Amino acid sequence: MSPEMLVSRAEKFSKVCGILERFGHKPTMLIPILQAVQEEYRYLPEEVLSFIAATLDLPPARVFGAATFYAHFALKPKGRYVIRVCDGTACHVKDSEPILNKLRTVLGLGKGQQTTEDMEFTLETVSCLGACGLAPVVVVNEEVHSLMTPEKTEALVNGLKGRKEGMAA
Repeated sequence: MSPEMLVSRAEKFSKVCGILERFGHKPTMLIPILQAVQEEYRYLPEEVLSFIAATLDLPPARVFGAATFYAHFALKPKGRYVIRVCDGTACHVKDSEPILNKLRTVLGLGKGQQTTEDMEFTLETVSCLGACGLAPVVVVNEEVHSLMTPEKTEALVNGLKGRKEGMAA
């Protein structure tokens, strides 16, 4: 890639450039770089991954391989609020499934759809959050909500819908 093309792409990806600079443009810092980029964009856009590979002088397959190997990384855009419903044994026994069904209804998510059309909410299930004593558990972004019921979950989502831009949980 020519230096002119790199400068043009650098302008387009100024936030990514800041992240790369923070980690000293070190290929050994690839995972923390990907984590920081995902925190910024809420997912890892394909063109950003290509830019990172070119900037760090790494084969694109290595960068994409790291991004697809770890379940933590997302290659599809997520909503402003990522809602995770624990479906581990304790949560499942204490009725996590009705909570999940209520969320699908309240958010208007169709079968196989995880993110709302307005990109406000993403609904995921996780195998275990390690908070069995608080079951059933729902996590919104990084905030844990314990002893949930379908009604409490609906109220939680309705409260989130009322928040203004930039006030994510």
